[in-house]
Amino acid sequence: MAMRELSRTQSIILALGATLMVIGTGCVVFDYMPKVAAVVFAVGAVMFVAMQVQNVYTGTNFVIKRLRRIMLFADACFIIAALLLLENAYRVIFPLFNGSIEGYNNYVRYVNNNWVVALLIAAILEMYTTHRIESEIKKS
Repeated sequence: MAMRELSRTQSIILALGATLMVIGTGCVVFDYMPKVAAVVFAVGAVMFVAMQVQNVYTGTNFVIKRLRRIMLFADACFIIAALLLLENAYRVIFPLFNGSIEGYNNYVRYVNNNWVVALLIAAILEMYTTHRIESEIKKS
C-alpha cells in the first residue's frame, strides 16, 4: 500500500501553496511589502497544509504512520508560523500586551518574530518526513 495520490489539481495547489510560502517568506525577510507578504505566506500555508492533509496513507506500515503524524505536526507548525507572521505584520493582539513593561516583554519574548522558529521547525520536519516516507514506500 502507498500514499493516496493527489489529483493533478491538488498537486498544483500543493505546489502553488509552497511557492507562495517561499515568496511570502522572502518578501518579509527582505522587508518588501511585509503586510502583503504575510498574507501571501498565510494563503500559501493554508493551501499547502490542506493538500497535505488530504494525502493520506492507507497501509499498515507503522513507520509510515508515525512519519505521517510527524508531518501533521509540521503542518501545524506552518499554520502557527503563518499566524505569528500575520501578528508580526498587523499587530492585532499587541495592544493587549502593551499596557505594562512586563506585558511588552512577554509579547517580544513569545510572539514577536517567533514565526521564524515555527517555520524552521516545520521545514526541517517536512524535509525529513518527506524523504523518509519515500524511502519507506520504496522498501515495501
